[in-house]
Amino acid sequence: MSLLDVSSFAAGQWIAPGAGARSIASAITGAPLAQAGNDALDVQGMLDYARTVGGPSLRKLTFHDRARMLKALAGHLNQHKQALYDLSFNTGATQSDHMIDIDGGIGTMFVFASKGRREMPDAHVYLDGDIEQLSRNGTFLGQHICTPLQGVAVHINAFNFPVWGMLEKLAPTLLAGVPAIVKPATATCYVTELAVRLMLESGILPEGALQLVSGGLGDMLDHLTMQDVVSFTGSAQTALKLRANPVILENSIRFVAEQDSLNASILGPDAGPGTPEFDLFVKEVSREMTTKAGQKCTAIRRIIAPDAQVEAVIEALSARLAKTRIGDPRLETTRMGALVSNSQKRDVLEKAAIIGQEAERVFGDPENFSVDGADAEKGAFVPPMLFHCADPDKAQRVHDTEAFGPVSTIMGYHDLDHAITLANRGEGSLVASVITHDTEVAREVALGAGAYHGRLYFNNRDSMKESTGHGSPLPHMVHGGPGRAGGGEELGGVRGVKHYMQRTAIQGSPDILSAIGEQWVPGGTEIAAKVHPFTRKFGDLELGETLHSAARQITLEDIETFAHFTGDTFYAHMDDEAAARNPFFPGRVAHGYLLISFAAGLFVQPDEGPVLANTGLDNLRFMKPVSAGDSIKVRLTVKKKTPRNEDYGQVRWHVTLTNQDDEIAAEYELLTMNAF
Repeated sequence: MSLLDVSSFAAGQWIAPGAGARSIASAITGAPLAQAGNDALDVQGMLDYARTVGGPSLRKLTFHDRARMLKALAGHLNQHKQALYDLSFNTGATQSDHMIDIDGGIGTMFVFASKGRREMPDAHVYLDGDIEQLSRNGTFLGQHICTPLQGVAVHINAFNFPVWGMLEKLAPTLLAGVPAIVKPATATCYVTELAVRLMLESGILPEGALQLVSGGLGDMLDHLTMQDVVSFTGSAQTALKLRANPVILENSIRFVAEQDSLNASILGPDAGPGTPEFDLFVKEVSREMTTKAGQKCTAIRRIIAPDAQVEAVIEALSARLAKTRIGDPRLETTRMGALVSNSQKRDVLEKAAIIGQEAERVFGDPENFSVDGADAEKGAFVPPMLFHCADPDKAQRVHDTEAFGPVSTIMGYHDLDHAITLANRGEGSLVASVITHDTEVAREVALGAGAYHGRLYFNNRDSMKESTGHGSPLPHMVHGGPGRAGGGEELGGVRGVKHYMQRTAIQGSPDILSAIGEQWVPGGTEIAAKVHPFTRKFGDLELGETLHSAARQITLEDIETFAHFTGDTFYAHMDDEAAARNPFFPGRVAHGYLLISFAAGLFVQPDEGPVLANTGLDNLRFMKPVSAGDSIKVRLTVKKKTPRNEDYGQVRWHVTLTNQDDEIAAEYELLTMNAF
């Protein structure tokens, strides 16, 4: 069988393997499968191409444009995922593993596309936080903004997730407006190459937005600048070597690391045999040991159980692991496939032997296990291996040695403080889980262990039907961890996008901030509405367009009618003496919601027109009470416009209610959907 040629995509051209190409073996058979690598890649040309072609093209697009691009890419990959499945079997992954890697990666892109449309503006600048008033009269203001870095993101990915590992970094990078050069691990780069080909052939991406290095990076890192980013997933040893690059240090280049870690799972003291939590714990640990043959950065490496339950956990977990069918991942009966390569197999067995110096292997024998449909010697197969450490306080290797495969160690704890201490002995992890129905146990672990772990996953009988699992990073939540886990962050929704942007403090007048942020800032220039703004279509409205209403006097009859009609007879509105004793009120006052209702009556245009719906109020504040005899008037200003589809868009109106002395009584933002 001829070898697959795994090419690189550099400066708009596919480059076949050449000098320095490496052979890649099948995880199932150990036979040569593919070759990748070319020492002649022009890495400086790739960087220049990304910076001068890809970056400007992406930055011309708004966040919403880029979000729509991500959605289209995810949809295109979704239509071709069977081809990715078929190729990925050669990595040793089962069909269930594909659902995590391929479907999970595509799903992550969909989430970032959705968050880009819902949580980011249809603009080129992201406003980070509220406006700061830096002067008494509001003529000098401050605002933090985020803009795309003007360099390139170099993504160095691990072998275990050739699709998800790429897409979970690529989605926030492209959404930020930064081009990427993707360097997958060579052992599984043939799957990544197919995913990149599919995306490039779709025609969805701007030229220069995505490049691929199959094989070594050469001296690419030596040519980076302060506008570039390196995002790495892999071993702590490799991360240290890359992070120490003089160019990265001298230029303060952003380096995001997600490293291996000794993740732990704690069985709560309340979760004894016979409880739903005990059964859930065994299920979670078994799944994390065997999914992807244990080749997950979030897999459970240390099992922490009450001393009294250790034997019961070993017995139950061993019985469950014994049902795991190991074999050719293409077989429907296979529940755990192979490790990625025979070199990885050797590494796992070496690390398991180190752990075995401090712990007894109580399940799994690498010298005696069955493999369905494949040769256990030729393929990279190992069985699940469970160790028991009887004295975890004196042990060291079980807390610092990771066998990156289906290997885990159980240890006992005396009390909850002891369990927290053991979990923290890993010196920083991506995730620790706690299976408990006791809310106080959860609280104590959060307080005691939160500083050592990037994510704390709690589960019990109430949440187990819908929970996503200990080992599943979600695009909505931060993925990363302190210390040994790398000290970096990925994912986390818009937080992940900001890693590829620069936060800048801007200061100036309201008009300056309005122009930069592409939304009207209170105190900025108002455009007098020549006709009622509710009669103007979405595309015709201008930022700053303002309607000033007539005044309306509030009467005691208004207050009492509203109170009886709504049932809100709170004493501040109905009892003058009681209200006067309240330090916030001068006596009986109008209901806040009465004022909002009257405000609507003052600014609403009743006829059918472009305003399709009122979809909500944001940031409502009541600032000065209004008494009977006072008058109110309204200022209604177009603050922000966000297209939603071809038919309508959202208009955010700034609404201010003032009294007869021009003092602000209330302020809020009104949201409407307006037709184009």
